[in-house]
Amino acid sequence: MKDFITLIRRFVPPYKKEVLLNIFFNILSAFLNVFSFMFIIPILEVLFKTDIKEYEYIPIDTSSLASIFDFNILKNNFYWYMTDIMDKYPGGTVLLVLGLFLVVMTIFKTIAVYLASYYIVSVRTGVVRDIRKQINDKILSLPLGFFSNEKKGDVMARMTGDVNEVENSVMSSLDMVSKNPILIAVYLGTMLVTSWQLTIFVFILLPVAGYVMGKVGKSLKRRSVEAQNLWGSLVTQMEETLSGLRIIKAFNAEPKIAQRFDNASNMFRDMSSRIARRQQLAHPMSELLGTITIVLVLWYGGTLILGSDGSIEAPKFIFYLTVFYLIINPAKDLSKSVYAIQKGMASVERVDKILNAENNILNPENPKTITFNKEVSYRNVWFKYESNWVIKDVTLTIPKGKTIALVGQSGSGKSTMADLLPRFYDVDKGGIYIDDVNIKDADIHDLRGLMGNVNQEAILFNDTFFNNIAFGVENATMEQVIEAAKVANAHDFIMATEDGYNTNIGDRGGKLSGGQRQRVSIARAILKNPQILILDEATSALDTESERLVQEALESLMKNRTTLIIAHRLSTIKNADEICVMNEGVIVERGHHSELYELNGYYRKLCDMQQF
Repeated sequence: MKDFITLIRRFVPPYKKEVLLNIFFNILSAFLNVFSFMFIIPILEVLFKTDIKEYEYIPIDTSSLASIFDFNILKNNFYWYMTDIMDKYPGGTVLLVLGLFLVVMTIFKTIAVYLASYYIVSVRTGVVRDIRKQINDKILSLPLGFFSNEKKGDVMARMTGDVNEVENSVMSSLDMVSKNPILIAVYLGTMLVTSWQLTIFVFILLPVAGYVMGKVGKSLKRRSVEAQNLWGSLVTQMEETLSGLRIIKAFNAEPKIAQRFDNASNMFRDMSSRIARRQQLAHPMSELLGTITIVLVLWYGGTLILGSDGSIEAPKFIFYLTVFYLIINPAKDLSKSVYAIQKGMASVERVDKILNAENNILNPENPKTITFNKEVSYRNVWFKYESNWVIKDVTLTIPKGKTIALVGQSGSGKSTMADLLPRFYDVDKGGIYIDDVNIKDADIHDLRGLMGNVNQEAILFNDTFFNNIAFGVENATMEQVIEAAKVANAHDFIMATEDGYNTNIGDRGGKLSGGQRQRVSIARAILKNPQILILDEATSALDTESERLVQEALESLMKNRTTLIIAHRLSTIKNADEICVMNEGVIVERGHHSELYELNGYYRKLCDMQQF
């Protein structure tokens, strides 16, 4: 329960008003319940003639609060009233009066119970919304390096399955946890006033039952962590299947993928079954323990009634049993909520792995203003993802308005160089500067505002052409979007669609060809009009015709713009102002195309391999 209390302290404070109203109405409903059943004692005493005392009406002094709320006077007058009714009317009338009284009290109690539930619903739904928002905001703020170590499906499982488990298990138990302790406290207080001997006896029994329930709850939490991890693996497989469906079918791998999913699904089912069976123990176990407790209370209460000192009378003992019976349901619900909370806290742990993840790409406390007038410079840059250096002491200057190309074999560090510039990753040693301002000293939003990216895989969203092109620009007009699309050679095929710029392009642009997707992403970069352009393998996955159209669009985009090109296809970078050849994290050659070709070194080998 310590973890649960910590969770409440984290997420519930914004809803203090609703929580206080919930507690107030829970207390009110508990007292109304006790108050209605409290009248069983005098009625039983009157009906069974156990109280032979004669009662006379005592006038109440309405000018004195002490007289109005004097319990002895109120009790005496109630007894007098009930005796008077018994003398004047048959017993059935008394029972009818009692029944009407209980109905009225039940109406008030029901209203109080509903209002308590009404306010706790706002807390439940609000907390779950806040958790989802925090996860989403955290994912948006985390660096790319975090996701290279995490499975995408597992992250999705935490955002969906684990948050739903928190809602279904933890937050659904919030009402029971806020209500049942209050009911138990009020009922126990009433029992203590009625018979302290019996209540002490109950206090000895309840911790024993609680200990038994707690032992089972701890093992349930451990199993739940394992089950949620299995669920994350299952979602990962589903995500991989959807992403790789073309390859699965091409290699006739449907049976293999189906078998892999079946194995993981069966493991998850077995674990879920064990958890569910253990959770189902909560109700029968609490019922058994409750029955044993009632039998023991009946035995001990009977000895007190039949004993020589007669420390409790029969009507009071019946009332005591009534209140004790009332306490059983809250105790059962509380035990079930403890089980549910233990199960849900396993999901909270998995959610916290995201919420507590460290973000090492941080804004400086006092960011420097960044302007781009002269150059971008890499100065003695070293970088590694884990243990091996990927970039080794690289120095590179990109003058404003010039085009610099990075070429080399796969794994030589080209794309990493591009990722370091917008601070997708931070350098380990050395620094990257824009006009003598270290990019680590600048505001990240301002830094990335200078740049536009066109990648090998065009990242598009399940939205319209207009919204995809206007993605990075606030309040873009249709005229601006159309102009950008024309420059990117995208306008004609967009207008050929059914709804033009309002046509939805499908998941990841699935309704478009590779060249069309790339031209839409180029139009997006054109509309942003960045000062620094990063082209990462922008034409490597295209056919010849598409490459020609995309290359024309890129040339329009690159005019009078500082550009860093990462390329495999050397035909796309022949006109670059400088070509840098990378090998194993080091720039081994640099110069113009003709100069490098004549050197007969790494660049010549790359050119000859492509010609071959």
